[in-house]
Parts: sequence; C-alpha cells; structure tokens
Amino acid sequence: MAKIQFLQLPVPPPSYYAATGNVPLAAASLASCLESKEDPILGLSPYVVSPEDTDSLGDRELIDHITKEGPDFLGLSLYLWNTERSLFIAKEVKKRNPDTTILIGGPEVNEDNPFVLGEGGYDIAVSGEAEHSFRNLMRTLLSKSSLEGLENVAYRKENGTLTSFGKQTAADFPLTDFPSPYTTGHLQVDPKRSTYLETVRGCKSQCTYCFYPKSSQNLRTLDIPETIKLISNLKEKGARELVFLDPTFNHRPGFENFLDAIAEVNSDGRMSMFAELRSEGVTPKIATKLRKAGFTRVELGLQSVNEETLKRVKRYGSPHKVAEVAKMLAGEGMELLLDLIIGLPGDKPEDVERGIHFFLEHGLGEWVQAFPLSVLPGTAMRKDAEKEGLSFMPTPPYRILQTPTFSQRDLTESLFFAEDLLERRLDEFPRPFLCAALPKKNDRFDLVLTGSNQSTPDVDPIWERHWANMSGSRHHSVWFHTENLSKDLTRILTLIHERITAEPFCTIDFVIPLVSLPKPQETERLVSLFETQRNSYLSRTLAHRGENLQHRLVFVFDGNHQELKNWRDEELDSTSFLIYEKIPTNRIRNLDPSNEAFYLIEGEEVDGTDFVFLKEEMDPEAITFSSRKLEEKWSVEVLGYGEL
Repeated sequence: MAKIQFLQLPVPPPSYYAATGNVPLAAASLASCLESKEDPILGLSPYVVSPEDTDSLGDRELIDHITKEGPDFLGLSLYLWNTERSLFIAKEVKKRNPDTTILIGGPEVNEDNPFVLGEGGYDIAVSGEAEHSFRNLMRTLLSKSSLEGLENVAYRKENGTLTSFGKQTAADFPLTDFPSPYTTGHLQVDPKRSTYLETVRGCKSQCTYCFYPKSSQNLRTLDIPETIKLISNLKEKGARELVFLDPTFNHRPGFENFLDAIAEVNSDGRMSMFAELRSEGVTPKIATKLRKAGFTRVELGLQSVNEETLKRVKRYGSPHKVAEVAKMLAGEGMELLLDLIIGLPGDKPEDVERGIHFFLEHGLGEWVQAFPLSVLPGTAMRKDAEKEGLSFMPTPPYRILQTPTFSQRDLTESLFFAEDLLERRLDEFPRPFLCAALPKKNDRFDLVLTGSNQSTPDVDPIWERHWANMSGSRHHSVWFHTENLSKDLTRILTLIHERITAEPFCTIDFVIPLVSLPKPQETERLVSLFETQRNSYLSRTLAHRGENLQHRLVFVFDGNHQELKNWRDEELDSTSFLIYEKIPTNRIRNLDPSNEAFYLIEGEEVDGTDFVFLKEEMDPEAITFSSRKLEEKWSVEVLGYGEL
C-alpha cells in the first residue's frame, strides 16, 4: 500500500501565542477525494499532517517528522504565506528520501509564476482546482504510466527541467462528487479553532486582482439540504465558529432560504459565523437574517473610493452602498472588516486619503483594514502588469512596488498616512517571545558565552557544542549571555547566521541581555546581518517599516541601569531592533504610560489591580511577560489573539 502525506503550512503568526488560522481544508479535501465511496483510488493510503504539528514544529522537526513517516508521495498546498517554507521542506525531504515523489499545488502554482516554476525540490506541479485532475494523476502514478498530456499537470523530466502544463481545464464537477474531509476523518473539528468550510466554488465577479475568476468561473454550490447536513454534523462535533470560504457568500442562489436553514440548525446560537459579502443586494431583511443565522463577523470589500478605479479592476460597485450596508450590519451587532487596497491601477495617493476619510465620516473607521496590493499569480492583473506599468516583488508577498500613479515612496507614505488618520497600526507587530525557559521545551535556548558570569536561576544554559544539532519550535528565542559584547560579537554574529541557515523559516527572536552600553558599530553590525537575511515572505512583509517579522533582534536590560535607560530613550525610534526594560511586578505602578518604551514584566504573578493598570493605561503591545501563563493571558484577553 503506497502512502501519500499532505502538508499545508500555516500563516506565520506575528507572535508565539497568536492564532495561525491553520485549517488544512485543501490538503484534507485532496485526501478525501481519493476515498470517494463510488470510485476510490485503490492501493493508496492518504494522511494529513495535523495542524497541531504544523503550528508548533520548527523547520528541522517538520522535515524529521515527514522523513520518519517515509511517504511514497508528499503533497504540498502552496499559498502566498507558506510557499517558500514549503519548497524549502520539499528540497530537504528530497535530499533525505530521494524516492519520495513530491507534488505541489494550490493558487501559487500557475504557469505565470516563474518563481515557483523555477524552484527545484519537487517532481510534479498541479495547477487550478485539483480534485478533478488529482485523482487521474494519482492513478497514473500508481500504474507507473506516462504523465505526458495530463490536464493541469507539469512534471520534471529526467534532465531536471519542468515540462509545460498539460491542457488547462477548469473544474466543473459537482461539490457532492467527493466527501467532506470532516466526515472522512482527514480533518478534525477543534472547538479551539475556527472550522473552515466551502459551500460554493467559483465567483461571478471578475475582479482583476483576485485568483477566483481564473480558477473557477462556474458557480457550483452544495445545495441547501447537503450544506445543512454538513453544518449539523460540524455542530455535533463541537464546532464553535464556522468560516465560510465561499468567494462571495451572498452570490449563491436562494440565499435568503439558505440563511433561514442555517438559523434553524443554529437556533441555540452555539455557533458564530463569518463570511465575505458583496454589499450589492444586502437589504435590512437580509442583515437581520444574517444575525439570526449566527453571523457575528462579516467582511466587505470597498477596495477604493475611486469609481473609475473600481471599473478598471472590474470590481464595480458603489462606495456609498458599502457604507450603507456596513452600518446596517453593525446595527445588527456584527463586527466588520472593511477592505481598502493601496496601489490599485488608476488610484493615486489622494484616493487612499479620500477612502480613509470616507470611512471616518461614516463612523466606520474602527473596522478599516488598509493594505498594499499584491499582484498574485493566476490573476488578470498579473497578466496585464506590464501593460499597466505595474512593478511588483517577484517573490511572496508579490507586493506592488510602483505604478504610473504611485511611486514606491507614495505607497509607504499612504499606509502611514492611513494609520495616522485611524490612530492605530494596520499591520502586525513583531512581538517577541521573552518567556522563561521550561525543561524539555525547545522554544528558548540560553547560550552562555565564554567568560559570562551566568547567575540567573531560571536559565538552563546550553553550550556551543550542541549548537549544530539544535532543533527549535516554529517560534523560538535564542538568548546570548555575555559579559563583554565587544569581545563576543563576532562569535554571536556567526551563531546567528548558523541558526538562521539551519532553520530559515522559523520565527526566531535573538535576545542579548545587556550589562553595559553597546557601541554604535556593534548594533550596526548586528542590524546589517539581519538585513542580509530578508529572504522570506514573513521577513519582507514589514520591510517598508525597517522591521522584520521572521528574525528579530532584541536587547533586554535591567531597569536599574540608568545609562542603558538613557540609551534606550535615544533609540526609541529604531525599527531595526527592540529594547525591553525588565520590570519586577512590585514596580508596575511606577510605569509612566506616556513613556513610549517596551517592558518585560518579570514574575509569575501579577496583582489584579496591576493587571488592570497595564491593560487600561499602557500600550498593550509594549508589555510582555516572562511568565508563560501571563503572556498567554495577555495575548488572548488584551491583544485579542486566539483561533476564534
């Protein structure tokens, strides 16, 4: 019996306790399609790597996990956020197990994405919606027949080059052809996570920046009785929040009847729900039905207030209609996500400004999420990018760099201007993991360098002889304890580079506890090293800020050291590294909320009134804890992290 293992890696979160949003629905759906009752693929045993593993295991651990299982086939679902890490793991697995056939698919796998097609480490690429071609591919592989001419498939020839894709055929199979992965057991319902499901594939809209028009133009629905049967099953399994991945939720035929049916099965309100809507067609009656069905969050895309731009990107619609529907839904008690894209063809910086003012004037500013355009593979916008004069990153996140009406500086300044108007940060903050170490946990390593007088009782030091074999968790911290940074700096730089090279897609906080003032050239050498390592999606997402979400440089110092406090105050505007002042719990009330600084609260317990003070008076992102219990509590209760 041949084994096929599916791996779908999560969105890399900005911090240790943040949600990953990882529900491997695509991978599990492919596993399930192999086991359809009417026509199963015989001789093949599918297995999906669990979200618990993909959320926690570091690069080396994941590779060890896969190679230990020794699958005959490894299938990787590639998305914007996981493509580079997935391809890295594919290469490493291939080195260890050359006989494992590695397949890639997902929205990143397209004939117009030279980045993915130019990478090695995989054997077969599948484009488009996969179930209709994947089963045929696996039958062909099991029978050891030729792959030549297979629809939507490209494969690597003996000389290592990749063929062109076979005939590109759009999916048109009914959604009832294959069982839900929740019913086959390939995907488990976890009450602590959102439960993702599809009841529609395809989209009637033709937005040029979106992948859906190419991937599936035919609107195919899971009919109401089948959908309600599935939702009932998910409820019985303990689902608490349903996230509908339908491209445009309210485009499905019989939408009102659909909402009535959901409201009936969810009459006790045990499940909350989320979906993305088009404002067109949403009436007060439908808004009420959404609430009764259990929808607590809804996403609406404005994208631009320039109606000529909306026509140009085939979004169409009316900004005033979006505002009207947003207020209607908010009136029903729903939280909103209101999208504004920066850098659409035809837009100018003043359009972004007008867009933010538009939302503020309608009292909707708290729900705005403004973000730069990504020119995605498989979209009409990428096809026409040269004609439109669009310059964009060739690798994830494929972010727009310049348009005929937006300079690179304009793009960055428009984002910062939007933040000034909205009085909040619009993207993720690289929150470091500074919690104390725990025995047998590989999420913190304390390296004691030669000559360091290590007296901290909660530090269990490791030594350089173990360095080469270290395997960290998906997010881990490395602490360099030194009495003389000048003396140990070259060694520290080497060790940082070795760690990043060993696990390039782990989120790593490199922490240096300071005992004396660092010299400017020392910080410059450290920062320079990190700048040379911006080679992943996560490290590039905040490059416009000078920040790095993948590899962070953190300095920690004792609050009693006045010279270091003065240095910290001089470096408050630095985006290249973070500086945390250690504060014991009995000095919390001495903190000045007007001081823009970062604090590491030391101790396992915080008085309730002190916790409230931190929550209500301090910048929540400026506070972190050495206690894991307190850090998790803060992350969930104050920062709003969590899967639901």
